[in-house]
Amino acid sequence: MLANPKTNWDMMAVNSHFQTAEAAQTLLKQGQMEDAKDALKSLVDAMSRSERQAVKSQLMRLMMHIIKWKTQPDKRSRSWIITILDARDAIEESQEEMPSLNREFIESLWDQCFVKGKRRAETEMNLKSNISFLTWEEVFEDDYVNV
Repeated sequence: MLANPKTNWDMMAVNSHFQTAEAAQTLLKQGQMEDAKDALKSLVDAMSRSERQAVKSQLMRLMMHIIKWKTQPDKRSRSWIITILDARDAIEESQEEMPSLNREFIESLWDQCFVKGKRRAETEMNLKSNISFLTWEEVFEDDYVNV
């Protein structure tokens, strides 16, 4: 897709990272530097939002399974361990790709993710949990291997 004065780069970047990158490449080849810059800025912004959302989703999932682990010790399973490890790995990989997704960023999401993770855990367990918070150590450092 070639740019025109009415190209909505933000919308294109949200809908297709690849299409936006291809359009920016074409613009660069054509020497249309300002349009290419606009396209690339929108692409970077969209990809950054996607990575932030992915970390948020994984943090919620991680907290949900830790709440389930702590609330229902008699129902612990290897699949819960795998889910915890998988979510931790996914967050770590996102941080490697985007160093700005650091501890400070994760802590800015903490309360919101905890509330949603707890709600999801309680819904899945069909049981109220008495867990009122999770520490960084519980979420990212504790060893969840005993089944």
